[in-house]
Amino acid sequence: MTIKRIGPGARMSKAVVHGNTVYLAGQVADKAAGKSVGEQTQEILDIIDATLAEAGTDKTRILSTNIWLVDIGTFAEMNAVWDKWVSPGNTPARATVEARLASPQYKVEIAVIAAI
Repeated sequence: MTIKRIGPGARMSKAVVHGNTVYLAGQVADKAAGKSVGEQTQEILDIIDATLAEAGTDKTRILSTNIWLVDIGTFAEMNAVWDKWVSPGNTPARATVEARLASPQYKVEIAVIAAI
């Protein structure tokens, strides 16, 4: 089976396609860095949409999602954006945890695995 790397860099790829599955690295919001969890979540979901499209799939085929929040107290704010974005009837398995992220300007990070 072939492996296709999307946005490969020195440390990691933005996504990796293997077989009929695409694995997205944790995505953060560079344009909305330092802004609210809601704004960062929206930017990340837009990035996920674009990356999934590049891999030949979309959010209706997401299998699982991991979400990291710097402050679990912002869970409802993140969910308000997520709930408007996620495809009804196609909700993935999901875990959300509180964690320190790579930079203090990031308040949320999201990684997904999707079928193609």
